[in-house]
Amino acid sequence: MKKINRHIYHFLLMATVCLSACKKNNLEEITKLEVDRVFSTPGLTATIVNKTGVKLTWNAVPNATSYTVEVYDNADFTGTPVKSITSITTAQLPYTITGLIGDTQYAIRVKGVAQGIADSKWVSTSAKTDTEQIFQTVNQTKLTASSVVLNWPPGETATTITILPGNITHTVTAAEIAAGEATITGLTGETDYSAKLLAGTKVRGTATFTTLYNFTGATLVSPSDNLATLIANATAGTVFGLAPGTYTVNADVIASKSITIRGTKPNDRPIINGMVLRLKANAGLTVKDVILDGTGSLNGNQTFIYDEASDNAYGNFVLENSVVRNYTKGLFYVNLKVLIESVTFKGNIINNIECNGGDFIDFRSGLTKTLNFTNNTVYAAVLARDFIRMDPAGSTNFPSIISVINVFTNTLNGISNGASNRLFYVRLAKHEIYFSKNIVASSGGILTNQLSTNIVAGNFTANNYFAAPTFISGSATAGAKYDAGTYTTLNPGFTSPATGNFTISQQDLKTNGIGDPRWRN
Repeated sequence: MKKINRHIYHFLLMATVCLSACKKNNLEEITKLEVDRVFSTPGLTATIVNKTGVKLTWNAVPNATSYTVEVYDNADFTGTPVKSITSITTAQLPYTITGLIGDTQYAIRVKGVAQGIADSKWVSTSAKTDTEQIFQTVNQTKLTASSVVLNWPPGETATTITILPGNITHTVTAAEIAAGEATITGLTGETDYSAKLLAGTKVRGTATFTTLYNFTGATLVSPSDNLATLIANATAGTVFGLAPGTYTVNADVIASKSITIRGTKPNDRPIINGMVLRLKANAGLTVKDVILDGTGSLNGNQTFIYDEASDNAYGNFVLENSVVRNYTKGLFYVNLKVLIESVTFKGNIINNIECNGGDFIDFRSGLTKTLNFTNNTVYAAVLARDFIRMDPAGSTNFPSIISVINVFTNTLNGISNGASNRLFYVRLAKHEIYFSKNIVASSGGILTNQLSTNIVAGNFTANNYFAAPTFISGSATAGAKYDAGTYTTLNPGFTSPATGNFTISQQDLKTNGIGDPRWRN
């Protein structure tokens, strides 16, 4: 029996040793797995950055010492890659490819590399770059009535520049590529143009600009001339081209003919001190590229006053790309039976218009068929009155007219700040109000509290009210109406409101085109 037990013991001992050896060998085989090639890279994704860059992300594999990336401009990975990058380490992930061409579909592949074994299989993805924008903002000092200088980073290649309207094609030279600059001639004065910079068929940049007015045939005026007398004695159709400098008027000036007053250099605008323009005899008026300073004006009047009643319509009124400041009563005043074809305020900066004794845009007995107020900045103004006023007498005098009020993409800071001060004090029998993409900031006012003022939700879109809560709810003023359309309450992040710099830092407002465009760059 003992002998049998001894044999069983020896058998079990040998079996245990054998099993232990097998287990040890199995563990060694797993932990020392040997393969003949690098594992493929999983999780490859491609994201466009900065229009022409591609950020590649993939999961690192344990047996790769580096990675190779190839980029092709065809889906078949044929021919020579446009980019080949080797020796990319795990520490460099995610990896961004730069120097690609805009508006191009690329095929991209990645493989892992290690010494002593075969490279991994390729893993591929694709990405299309965005249209490039290497054109720089057009320098206004390099604009004339018939030419423009277009710039881009020196050394960046291009083949042609196309200009519309006019279907102009300019072939880019080697010297222009080196300089990053080309001059385009043969343009028409005061025309809106768009330009494209191309490399072959690929767009590398776009730009828009407006050529200067062609002052051929205009009456050129210098600060030593008597501007008030020239305006009073003008014939219909006269264009006054004002050279830079200061014009001291300090008087009310009668404009009884349709005329244009404009600065000859938009970047060096003439300053006209103390001039109030009084319109008569159905005159139209265009004022561009000037600075109107009310300091020294008589009686602290409004800037523009319609001074004679008429059963016929006055011509179009335009104030554009100008600065208006330091007038006491208001900006625009119609207190007589006056019908105006259209009134346009575009691209102006208006400040220190106190509105002491009148409203900002003030129609008492007249009206306009269309009021357009776009791309303006108004600040330190309309301190205790209403922004746009149109009284019922306008409809009494012109009962068939529907007055359309368009207020788009303006920056309005600190205006109509009193609890019952209104943006719209409009009581015409027939009117429509459209209010979109404006920034209203730092105001305790309201849209209106008038039953007859038409605030239609669908006509109020994408406005931003910052520190202006009573435009959207909660006013203590009886009958207050609110913006019931789409709006936001974002902080624009103005650079320096106290000094008139309303450049915004809030990206959503920039992206969505809210407020005066000049502050979104």
